[in-house]
Amino acid sequence: TMLVTTKGGNLWLVNSTGSKKSVGNLPTVSVGGQGGLGDVIIHPDFALNNLIYLSYVSSNNFGFTKFAKVIRAKLNMNGEPSLTEIKDIWEQKPATTGNGHFSHRMVFGPAGSDYELDLFISSGDRQKLAPAQTWDNDLGKIIRLKKDGRIPENNPFQNKGNRAKSFWTMGHRNALGLAFDSNGQLWSTEMGPKDGDEFNLIKKGQNYGWPVVSEGSHYSGVAIPPHTNRPEFQAPAMFWIPTIAPSSLDFYEGKEFPSWQGNAIIGGLRSRALIRISFNDNSPKETERFSWSKRVRDVEVCKNGFIWVIEDGNEAKLIKFSNSAEN
Repeated sequence: TMLVTTKGGNLWLVNSTGSKKSVGNLPTVSVGGQGGLGDVIIHPDFALNNLIYLSYVSSNNFGFTKFAKVIRAKLNMNGEPSLTEIKDIWEQKPATTGNGHFSHRMVFGPAGSDYELDLFISSGDRQKLAPAQTWDNDLGKIIRLKKDGRIPENNPFQNKGNRAKSFWTMGHRNALGLAFDSNGQLWSTEMGPKDGDEFNLIKKGQNYGWPVVSEGSHYSGVAIPPHTNRPEFQAPAMFWIPTIAPSSLDFYEGKEFPSWQGNAIIGGLRSRALIRISFNDNSPKETERFSWSKRVRDVEVCKNGFIWVIEDGNEAKLIKFSNSAEN
């Protein structure tokens, strides 16, 4: 079974034949622009505890200002599925006006790593730009928390104020992909401004430069200095001009596509494609692009090696990709 969110506020429990049930007792979601119900991931010990984590956009004042939020809940699958034992884990502060760049992707640190059971959350710049370089807010950051929402004491920015204690990295624009590779390295895909989308190796304590530097330009046409002009900022491992509009990220491990082990799979909105990234000594390069004229909202690799993709839009399809006709 799978869990699938839709921006409008529905959480679906879907089986492999395509049958789906709506999950009840969801929080109130503020929907508009890019905002709504966002990511869903399961606790690494879900088989024992039935815990899931949901991100969504919320508002305390009828939508005038909004913020991303993460909750933990138990998924009750007896009878009609529903959420119980809901616990607040994180709120993006401050709440701001506008409907863009919430990001709110989530991933758990892999088993056996220094970050096992730690929760990483991407927090977008909310189209406000400058806050991505300041310490008193969550905007334009990647957050690291314990599974219950506590802040780890070994996060890198312990002397920059209370809010900064939860930061893992800063200087981000809108990171919509967040995933660990098989070596325990964290990567993100990040929307650039006008072009300059980034594929970033996320390193503890680094500043990725937005909005001071970028490989793209402002939509107005005003140039932004590239990373080479400011070596104190962490440069992307690769970038795209023209834009691919990366929506999602996962790493391939499985038997269905044996030659793809360790490759990154990126969903593209503007590019309307799945993009495969291979590596040579940790240096990524685009190897293959699969297009079918649909915006790709999310990609997930499941344990048996099948690739699941969900399209974007009102007529979006959930698609299973395999390497054999019988599947």
